[in-house]
Amino acid sequence: MYGIDKYKAKKGSRRISEATLLSLAVIGGSLGAWAGMKLWHHKTLHKKFKYGIPLIIILQIVLMVYLHTSIA
Repeated sequence: MYGIDKYKAKKGSRRISEATLLSLAVIGGSLGAWAGMKLWHHKTLHKKFKYGIPLIIILQIVLMVYLHTSIA
């Protein structure tokens, strides 16, 4: 999605909203979002992405550990 949005930005066409990009990260695409930011150098200067995506990754890891330990 980040690559597509970067391409659309360069072409001046309709973009993928920041809310959509962040929502996809929250529902499980956080590692892909982080990789897309690094690979295409896209949204790296926006604070909500620069700090938000790593925060989402950390929260998802904490949630996975919690769920794993509470089930076992």
